[in-house]
Amino acid sequence: MTSQILCGGAAAAVAARRVRTILGAVVGRDGWMWRSHEVKLLNTSSGDTVTIGEISYKLKTPKNPELVPVKHISDSLPQTLVQHLRWIMQKDLLGQDVFLIGPPGPLRRSIAMQYLELTKREVEYVALSRDTTETDLKQRREIRSGTAFYIDQCAVRAATHGRVLVLEGLEKAERNVLPVLNNLLENREMQLEDGRFLMSAERYDKLLQEHTKEELDGWKIVRVSEDFRVIALGLPVPKYKGNPLDPPLRSRFQARDIYYLPFKDQLELLYTAGPNVAVERVSQLLSLATTLCSQESSNLGLPDFPVDNLLPALHVLNAFPMLSSQQLVHRLYPYNSILGKDGRSAVEGVLSRFELLDGRRQAAPSAIVSVSRTSDLEGRADVALRVADKDVALQVPAGTKELHPPNSSSTFINTPSHSQLMAEMMQSHMVKDICLIGAKGCGKSVIAREFAELLGYSTEPVMLYQDMTARDLLQQRYTLPNGDTAWRPSPLVTAAIEGKLLILDGVHRVNLGTLAVLSRLLQDRELDLYDGTRLLRWDRYQKLKEQLQFNDQQLQERSIFPIHPSFRVLALAEPPVVSASTSSGSSSRGQQWLGPELLTMFLYHTVTPLAKAEEMGLIKGLTPNVPEEAAEQLLQLTHSLRKTNDPTAQSLASSLSTRQLLRICRRLSEYPEESITHAVNKACLSRFLPSLARASLEKSLANCSIQDAPDPSEHTRDHRCMVKDGVLTIGKVSAPIYNPKEKMKVPDVLFYDNPQHMMVMEDMLKDFLLGEHLLLVGNQGVGKNKIVDRFLHLLNRSREYLQLHRDTTVQTLTLQPSVRDGIIMYEDSPLVKAVKLGHILVIDEADKAPTNVTCILKTLVESGEMILADDPREAERRPNTVIMHPDFRMLVLANRPGFPFLGNDFFGALGDIFSCHAVDNPKPQAELSMLKQYGPDVPDTTLQKLVSAFGELRSMADQGTITYPYSTREVVNIVKHLQKFPNEGLANVVRNVFDFDSYNKDTREVLIEALHKHGIPIGAKPTSVKLAKELPLPEVRMTGYWTINQGGNARRKLLCPTEMHPIDIKGPVFLRVQSYPCNRQESRALSFSEEKAHWQIPMNEVNIICDVTTKDDTLYVATCNPVSVYSMKERGETIQCVELYDVFPRTISGVWQPFVTVAPLGSPLDGQVVLHEEQSNTVIHLDMVTGAVRRLLLSPDGDQPATRASNWWSSKEQQGGHKMCRDFAHKNWLLFYKENGNQLDVLDVLEGRVHSISLPINLKSVFLVAEDRWLLLENNTNKKFLLTKPMHMAAEDSGVCQLHSISEDSVSSGHGASSADVSEPQMLSCEQLPNENLSAALDQKITSPNRVLTDTGSFARVVVGFPDLMSPNEVYSFKRPIDLSEMKSTESGSHMFLRGGLRSGSPKRENCVSLLSANQVVRALPPNRVPLKEVYPKDVTPPLTAAYLEVTDLSAKSVKYIPVPRSMTVSPYTSWLSKVSESDVLMAALGSGGVVTVDMGGYIRLWETGLDTLQRSLMEWRNMIGGEDGRPVQITIQRDSGLDVSDPKHGKIDLNNAPHVGGNQWAGGTGGRDTAGLGGKGGPYRLDAGHKVHQVSQAEKDAVPEEVRRAARDMAEKAFKERLKEIDMSEYDAATYERFSTAVRRQVQSLRIILDSLQAKGKERQWLKNQALGELDDAKIIDGLTGEKAIYKRRGELDPELGSPQQKPKRLRVLADVSGSMYRFNGVDGRLERSMEAVCMVMEALESYEHRFKYDIVGHSGDGYDIELVTADKAPKNNKQRLKVLKTMHAHSQFCMSGDYTLEGTEASITELAREEADEHFVVVLSDANLERYGIRPERFAHVLTSDPQVNAFAIFIGSLGDQAERLQKTLPAGRSFVAMDTKQIPQILQQIFTSTMLSSA
Repeated sequence: MTSQILCGGAAAAVAARRVRTILGAVVGRDGWMWRSHEVKLLNTSSGDTVTIGEISYKLKTPKNPELVPVKHISDSLPQTLVQHLRWIMQKDLLGQDVFLIGPPGPLRRSIAMQYLELTKREVEYVALSRDTTETDLKQRREIRSGTAFYIDQCAVRAATHGRVLVLEGLEKAERNVLPVLNNLLENREMQLEDGRFLMSAERYDKLLQEHTKEELDGWKIVRVSEDFRVIALGLPVPKYKGNPLDPPLRSRFQARDIYYLPFKDQLELLYTAGPNVAVERVSQLLSLATTLCSQESSNLGLPDFPVDNLLPALHVLNAFPMLSSQQLVHRLYPYNSILGKDGRSAVEGVLSRFELLDGRRQAAPSAIVSVSRTSDLEGRADVALRVADKDVALQVPAGTKELHPPNSSSTFINTPSHSQLMAEMMQSHMVKDICLIGAKGCGKSVIAREFAELLGYSTEPVMLYQDMTARDLLQQRYTLPNGDTAWRPSPLVTAAIEGKLLILDGVHRVNLGTLAVLSRLLQDRELDLYDGTRLLRWDRYQKLKEQLQFNDQQLQERSIFPIHPSFRVLALAEPPVVSASTSSGSSSRGQQWLGPELLTMFLYHTVTPLAKAEEMGLIKGLTPNVPEEAAEQLLQLTHSLRKTNDPTAQSLASSLSTRQLLRICRRLSEYPEESITHAVNKACLSRFLPSLARASLEKSLANCSIQDAPDPSEHTRDHRCMVKDGVLTIGKVSAPIYNPKEKMKVPDVLFYDNPQHMMVMEDMLKDFLLGEHLLLVGNQGVGKNKIVDRFLHLLNRSREYLQLHRDTTVQTLTLQPSVRDGIIMYEDSPLVKAVKLGHILVIDEADKAPTNVTCILKTLVESGEMILADDPREAERRPNTVIMHPDFRMLVLANRPGFPFLGNDFFGALGDIFSCHAVDNPKPQAELSMLKQYGPDVPDTTLQKLVSAFGELRSMADQGTITYPYSTREVVNIVKHLQKFPNEGLANVVRNVFDFDSYNKDTREVLIEALHKHGIPIGAKPTSVKLAKELPLPEVRMTGYWTINQGGNARRKLLCPTEMHPIDIKGPVFLRVQSYPCNRQESRALSFSEEKAHWQIPMNEVNIICDVTTKDDTLYVATCNPVSVYSMKERGETIQCVELYDVFPRTISGVWQPFVTVAPLGSPLDGQVVLHEEQSNTVIHLDMVTGAVRRLLLSPDGDQPATRASNWWSSKEQQGGHKMCRDFAHKNWLLFYKENGNQLDVLDVLEGRVHSISLPINLKSVFLVAEDRWLLLENNTNKKFLLTKPMHMAAEDSGVCQLHSISEDSVSSGHGASSADVSEPQMLSCEQLPNENLSAALDQKITSPNRVLTDTGSFARVVVGFPDLMSPNEVYSFKRPIDLSEMKSTESGSHMFLRGGLRSGSPKRENCVSLLSANQVVRALPPNRVPLKEVYPKDVTPPLTAAYLEVTDLSAKSVKYIPVPRSMTVSPYTSWLSKVSESDVLMAALGSGGVVTVDMGGYIRLWETGLDTLQRSLMEWRNMIGGEDGRPVQITIQRDSGLDVSDPKHGKIDLNNAPHVGGNQWAGGTGGRDTAGLGGKGGPYRLDAGHKVHQVSQAEKDAVPEEVRRAARDMAEKAFKERLKEIDMSEYDAATYERFSTAVRRQVQSLRIILDSLQAKGKERQWLKNQALGELDDAKIIDGLTGEKAIYKRRGELDPELGSPQQKPKRLRVLADVSGSMYRFNGVDGRLERSMEAVCMVMEALESYEHRFKYDIVGHSGDGYDIELVTADKAPKNNKQRLKVLKTMHAHSQFCMSGDYTLEGTEASITELAREEADEHFVVVLSDANLERYGIRPERFAHVLTSDPQVNAFAIFIGSLGDQAERLQKTLPAGRSFVAMDTKQIPQILQQIFTSTMLSSA
């Protein structure tokens, strides 16, 4: 009897070393109970036995010796293992099944295998994964020669053959799979699918005593061997991820905790592994590992340290004793990548405790020096590494191809950091598989390829995707040509057998349960496949061959294959998303893929982003021609983004990966003139970034001083495309035209060229020529498909088209299986066709497919090859690969990421493989020209309205006010409709687009408002025309003559001397021309009136309007407190404003009320104006474009101020002001005079000269009736004089002016009678009425010079013959019934009240204009001068108006009074106002048929008064509304089937004459056949039996009866009161709350829409596989052939993975400023109200989302920084509680101490929130920008805001004095601070804040 003793005796040297390290104190885990056991193998004649301690087991000879594990037992077994083996033996003898539970790692498996090897048992091994089904355990059907057979699977095989079933990874299997084994475990019996029944050995043997074996076989009863056992290996689940054990299953196992080996055993193992390593280092490393596996460390959320990997790590240390421990630890446990800040510091604490922080002391290997084949060993290579200036040699596995020396490849540019990485990888490669972690686009794949080249490996890339199954990884089924089913090994398996380097790309994507299948391959190099094949480690395979004396052939027949010794795995992964607090495993997206299990599988190396210099070298090496400066700027930007810890900047940096930078540089080296801004914006798709990120990008660009030089040729460049001699040219880029084989696949599309799309196409062509694949991202309907089709049409390329959707799988992308005659055939998908044939593949809606599916495109683009799922036919260089045709390209179209498309973020996942182009709606001009081509007959005004309205809607969508982005597609559809049916109204047709929104009240309001603003009268009735009532004019009478006295005495013909001198110019001073957006509203939205459009001038409330004038289509408005000038185009987008506050002299003592008149100059001085101030006689010349201001001094002594204080409004003797006559300003000359003065100054602006004319009379007023004739009024007598001057005053000053007096005579007394009726003109036209207008006015055909004049006593007067004819001129008058001046202002009521007392003095402006071409005189009158009783019916109270426009039409002989609405605000200086104008408006003529009015609140309105223009507009308006004229719409059907028409007849006459419809019988029916009637078919004639079709007018139909409406109102009212009673809230309170609530209602709505959709996205259903019903799963089609049941998939709610962290709500804190300054300055800018509205909005929007958002609201003020307003657990539920919060805020700010705690409050909130567990943390600080006052520096505030990276903190500044807030915003980090001067902005800002981070996480 020989006995072999395998025992833990260690070598003497080890013992000595052990004494040296004082480890006596550290005993194993349960040190006090160890007894020493031995394992003995006894050979006796009766058979061998194995004894462990006192327990022995009798061995049996295995039937299949090749299934017994070999080479698992090591030479010396530690005691702990012996204990475990002894326990397993006990259970084995008892016949019980065991469950080995313990931390991840290969230890449990190796113990099971060692036991089986000891006891010589055959093993059936199954690695369970989430894809395992019961067929994998029991029986699977296979088809053999047309019949389906059942093949036993592992469990059944093990049971019948008496093997041991090893189940690994019980926690991975889905919950309902393992119970299949329950009965087999408990009673050893099981019913099989093929009708057999497994029965336990005892029962079978009992039956066998009574029956024969044949009988039992006939009953299909099979005996379960008594040697059958199950060994299950699993992880404890609450601690690790996975499914917990099913209780019934758990109770059938005996469990044993297999923890890591005790310290001393482990230490001995390590000593033997690393004899060259200092003892202390080994024990330090082990102590570290043990510490990081302790309970305490897992409480901190640190994953377990992979203790089992210490062994290979020591092998590395042994070869490189100089390697620093810290680097080594980092490879085993890459704590920088997987842990947040707290975790990192914890680990580093442990490291320093064990003196392992030695990374700085020791040098890392810096490069690979040489690589050469080892001569005596196959598949090895000698590598020399340079470490700290000496070379260390080592041996590593190598591939079969020839080796490449380092630095020999042209496509790989070596940088110091990369060569160091390669050297480190070489060290790890010596012992174990490697995993590279690095961000996308940082060069992982390139490094992997280069690494393989170095060692002569062939690579086998496998792209992992999310729903990859274990089958996809290992083996897939297919059918043989005869219809039999078989299994084909996957690339992974062939790589293992052939010894390739397997590259697993995307380990971070694939599910852990699937990867676990590989753990045995990675740790033990063994693998069991589905068809029973086993792959063994090379040395085990050799040993097996020896033991059994088999040759390879025989082993292969038994399907056992060796794994090639060179085989290695290189995994690539993106860094795990680190949630900042370690404990809260972040939400599903950042699924921490790198958990304890994966840590045991690989050694980890991180690919760090390159340093700037290295990246520069890399770029220069790969794109040598790139402009130096451009590359430099690019890198500076990228690195500045990468360095920040701001998450937005980080995400931007990720889209500027090294790969993207190379692409940009390639393009820049081809097209060096392109701007970098364009390239960066394109790479980041900045057009579709959330506004925060966009702001942050713009700020970074500006910081790096990358400015976009505006391209001057932008507008002039022709973006034409032409094809000439086989060359296509778009813009400046040309490409040869392709000659396709399949012509019919070239797209052809209706495409109207427009510049913007041409630019996109030019851009695309540039990238296309560089060989890029393109990605076009844009909203829906912007023409992505059109552009692509047009692009391919121009290039003449064939296209394949793929439309993706959410059910797209990888299989559908590549091959479509179908069954033909029982054999599976694969059809190529468009993708494969395009790849093979070199077509262009257009992938549409790429964002709809799951990202994991589209990832397959990455391998295709990157490596140029693609592995097809299942196709056996491809047998080129390797089965199932397709070689990519060189002409193949992909054009991918996707919607923009984020709300409202809610697609998957295709750009985020794959953006950096493609060259991205943002496609936007065309610019207005381009869109207009395009629409003209679609609708050539649609009127331009209509198109313009559409374009501008949609433009506005799009900008609203960008700001987030509305959710749906309206696109060109919608406009084109509207235009097409209008083109085909021109008489349908625009207002009706736009409803085709907007009816989608008709049920959403808020959206509907926004839309209608926007459409109305641009004059699209949606919702208007054709009847709602509200024109003013016309009253008749009195008869025209000739009232007298004017005679110009020429001859005779000298008194009458006076000569007036003139002198001339140049003017003095002071200046120029340059002032800022501010431009404001002009919010122009069309007025004819709901009804048609004279008012065309209106808008508000951006002026403050105290300012006073003092003048308005027009030139062509430009309006100028002057204000006088402070003095400023506004100019705007009638249809312009902007208002220019120049404030002249600093220019006007303020030298006059007393209160000075300036009064300004504006004169716009003509060509060549367009855009320039002259301002004249009346008291100081200041003349200023101002250029509205450049802002240049010059002061013109007319007289040499003009600068002295008037001596007396001219407070003219109070002085008794009215002192005359200076006046300017501007009638001929367009000719660039102006006339100035002083009231009561006797001198005229004529200023010639171009010449810069003044002509002064001295007069013999004192002036009252001057009227320029023509350029050379002026009418003067003498001051006291009102006598009229006509001054004639030579047309061109020569420079010699010879010109003399003549003055003629004019005598006025009344009709009755003939010439020379008393001048009783001396009128004082208010307005006198400077041109004449056209002849036809004159004739119409006077009712007689007449041609003559004439002038129109008005005064207080008449509506209008026409002076015929004046001023050119010297004969007496006839005066015709339209007299007023009462003279205006005599009307007392008593009945003015409201008016007087407003004005505060009587008017003093006469007003300055005579609001009266003549529209000569329209034959009208328009004046603005105050309401008290208007005959309201005639204008309005008796029972109607006149509206409150600012004034009435009195339009006197001389052709129609009518007068109308058009009410001008009241102004919104009126300046408090009422007495001053009253001197400007007697009514509240000022007026000027605009164009030929209209006027413009400006009311005192700065509200501009454009009016159309001319009859012709009004009629034209009314027609257009009616057309837009459409002809719903109430006529019934008749349906007529013309049928053409001759079958059922019998002979026509009259039919029977129904005596009751009841209406008949159809039926071939009655005469006079409607719609029948063969009988006479209406609209029928086949009858002889039409017969109308007089059945009237009753038509209700459409409007009546639509109107709901009044009583019904009232009932509805009452119901609402009642419900409202009930609700108030319920929450006991007074109606006053309700109204108060309503005030805040309505202000933010729309924003609350849109926030809630966004929250809802995010929620919906989270609830999206997933495919559940392996279902018994549903739709057929393509991947299981073969299983279907064989007759399996669970081959369906269906959509269902995916339960969250067990053990994955719960989704926590997001945590929000609003920090509101309730300090005293808020209350104090509330009057200035309403800041307190604003922040109350903001708080109200937060409370309302988040109501009922408590599970998603936990929010609280805290106030800060001088009293402290934690004033609780809303606590997180008690959110206000109803309006009363919410109002209480608002009241608290208000009261607090009223009564608190002064002081500012913004900083402290922010800091406290951030630290407090960071402690709480949440999905995301937000702090929003509402504050006024009043920090400087308290000496708080903005830099400190900026620092606080970004103090904690896991808390997103934002500051919103509400209100600021001056530009505090803007200045502050410049110093704060981009995207973290906002200035909200308007409440409407706050909700939008909050919305941006939420969505910007939410969308990233959604």
